[in-house]
Amino acid sequence: MSQTGSQTFLGLKEPKYGPWDIAILPIPLEITTSWKEGTAMGPNACLEVSSQVELYDELLENELPCGLSFHTSIPWSSDEGTLEKQLDSIKEYVKPWTNGKQFPLILGGEHGILLPIIESLSDNSKINYLQDLTIVQIDAHADLRNELNGEKFSHGTVVRRCLDSGVGKVIQIGVRAFNKEEFEIINNDVRVDTWFARDLFGLRNKNKTWAKLLNKIEELRGPIWLTFDIDGLDSSLVPSTGTPMPGGLSYWQAIELIEKLFFADGTEIIGADINEINQGGIDSLTEFNAALIATKIVACQTFLIRAQKD
Repeated sequence: MSQTGSQTFLGLKEPKYGPWDIAILPIPLEITTSWKEGTAMGPNACLEVSSQVELYDELLENELPCGLSFHTSIPWSSDEGTLEKQLDSIKEYVKPWTNGKQFPLILGGEHGILLPIIESLSDNSKINYLQDLTIVQIDAHADLRNELNGEKFSHGTVVRRCLDSGVGKVIQIGVRAFNKEEFEIINNDVRVDTWFARDLFGLRNKNKTWAKLLNKIEELRGPIWLTFDIDGLDSSLVPSTGTPMPGGLSYWQAIELIEKLFFADGTEIIGADINEINQGGIDSLTEFNAALIATKIVACQTFLIRAQKD
């Protein structure tokens, strides 16, 4: 069932029973945050402010949901006493939604949610092996550490753990914070393709590098999972996220990337997560921008679903 007495995505009236085309899954995980706290409140804050987002996208002939069936799930929760068991419970929570029968959009919560999501894809009808999967990661941080503050399953290690689980390729976009260990992995692991923010947005060759990135996206093949750490955006857009970093993507650059990913030939986005959402102050800027990114993802997927049905 849809949430009872709770905020639905975009404030839409949702059908009580499935099947559904698009599922919105809030996962308010907050255990390993290393600076600002608040990701436990992020998904709900994003849902609340999404009711103020316009439902029309120029890709579509009408306003969302455009005849599709949306479902906002009851948020994940767990009383498990360890991080590993919490992550296991997230895997069980998302499994009914990541099997390929509907498009899952997950709102987090710290970035550590990504590992159990990826592990749940073993039941996805569109993937034979995790080695066939490409993760496209928009993020200020590389998240390739082996451990952070003594924890191997931290938000700062999650991409390394996804590679350990068998993921074949990671494309990182907008990275501008990393340590020596991560830099060595970026330079030596053929599975990791990192596009640094300085190269994309700095004064030297930024337009050429951005064009090369868009060409790279068009060359992708196979199933893709999009993981969008909200701090991949410039800190002026998401000041309340846990570790806001200057020098990130603008709103329109993020929109261009999302559209390129969804409409690239030979690929299929099988799901997405937007993570490290935090509840802001009076302006609610961080969660509002997260809601805008979520809406663009949903609009792109809606366009593709409608095209298939036609």
